[in-house]
Amino acid sequence: MEGGGAAGAGPGGRDQASSPPHRRESRRLPDFLQSVNLKYVKLGYHYLITHLLTLLLIPLMVVILLEAAQTDPNDLRQLWLHLQYNLVSVLVCSAFLVFGTTVYIMTGPRPVYLVDYACYRPPPNLRAPFPRFMKHSQLCGEFNESALEFQRRILERSGLGQETYLPSALHYLPPRPSMASAREEAEEVMFGALDALFRNTGVKPKDIGILVVNCSLFNPTPSLSAMIVNRYKFRGNIKSFNLGGMGCSAGVISIDLARDLLQIHRSTYAVVVSTENITQNWYFGNRKSMLIPNCLFRVGAAAMLLSNRSADRWRSKYKLVHVVRTHSGADDRAFRCVYQEQDDAGKVGVSLSKDLMAIAGEALKINITTLGPLVLPISEQLLFFATLVAKKLFNGKVKPYIPDFKLAFEHFCIHAGGRAVIDELEKNLQLRPDHVEASRMTLHRFGNTSSSSIWYELAYTEAKGRMRKGHRVWQIAFGSGFKCNSAVWQALCNVKPSPDGPWEDCIHRYPVEIVDGFPPQPPHEQ
Repeated sequence: MEGGGAAGAGPGGRDQASSPPHRRESRRLPDFLQSVNLKYVKLGYHYLITHLLTLLLIPLMVVILLEAAQTDPNDLRQLWLHLQYNLVSVLVCSAFLVFGTTVYIMTGPRPVYLVDYACYRPPPNLRAPFPRFMKHSQLCGEFNESALEFQRRILERSGLGQETYLPSALHYLPPRPSMASAREEAEEVMFGALDALFRNTGVKPKDIGILVVNCSLFNPTPSLSAMIVNRYKFRGNIKSFNLGGMGCSAGVISIDLARDLLQIHRSTYAVVVSTENITQNWYFGNRKSMLIPNCLFRVGAAAMLLSNRSADRWRSKYKLVHVVRTHSGADDRAFRCVYQEQDDAGKVGVSLSKDLMAIAGEALKINITTLGPLVLPISEQLLFFATLVAKKLFNGKVKPYIPDFKLAFEHFCIHAGGRAVIDELEKNLQLRPDHVEASRMTLHRFGNTSSSSIWYELAYTEAKGRMRKGHRVWQIAFGSGFKCNSAVWQALCNVKPSPDGPWEDCIHRYPVEIVDGFPPQPPHEQ
């Protein structure tokens, strides 16, 4: 429930007309054209150089094949006769070839495939349209008039629709934020996503060798990963991990951890579960910086099945290409910009700094500068690098060239943390409206579901029938700490939505038009 969600609160937190200019500016992402640090470009090229041998071997093999194709057949026959009388040389060369190939295969990274994934779809009775949300906030008696008005303005400008979901404990009057209710929410969303995943893939729980679960604010004992092991009776030697306190970008961190483990453990499956828990983390105070998460965060979870088995390539949806993680927690401002604490009345909530958007922008700039050399075509890299060198030579008079990431990716899954962050990324990365459609519609339909939001966005793209073989997807998420993490996937086929997907009952209604943050309301809610 931390991190990227707050990034969408800027325009919603205060009327733009009444905000001082310097306050409005701090709530926007910085213009990436103003400065790009060369050291992060070097880091990206360092990653690229680690695969230089592979890149050099490919053209060498092509040249050898072309030369062989032009060789006279009589010359090839004479070579074969010569080799027949030099058996020792042939055996030595063959041994070296087999040894070299074996070493390359053994030491090279194993491909990691996304067999399938499933997103939890809550039941209709958990919907929280704006009128019901505001009525409950008023009747619970915890908020003063100023706090109620603030929440109303946030909702209206948030980009959320009328069909987002809150846990059952918050539908009661008064709400019931107990440990038992929080466990019920966790079980409902995690087991709901996992049941669908196992049903769609046909994989048995006993086949799972690795389990990674991330939930930022709810970390009971036994852990959430232990709850899953107990429910599905996973085998006793499973490698299980439970990540807490890592914010909305923890989903990418979990994928990265699972990928590293799959490099060590051969021929196995890994399950990653990304969720957040709202029940015990609802803020019942009046500090405005802590009220924003109440308005943006909603129920959601996603479960992903990863495999390093070569046989699974043919039934998998995607191949994991890159993961790039950026952590700016060494800076005190970045560390405290999303901070769980008590207010003056002793009520616990997550406080959001007014500098959050600027800090998110700096983290994003580092992340994409590192990612660029790994994914961009060489033409874009040369232009980017040339302008950086020119800027250094001419004392900053030359504006850096911001690469066109549309040449590297066909689809973008920007964490649906809030309307403002989607707007600013669309502007700074020069994306088209269709590139951010999945993010906007996910925010509208499901709200900010924290680390699972990027999977609802990917499911939207699939439900629209837009994912084709070879298409590349960029998932990018922000989290407390402060972190910006990216994952790059490549489609292995023309991907179709899995049964019982989150958009199955409503994709025909999307996209909807959202003007200035105000989503259309269903007739019964107007």
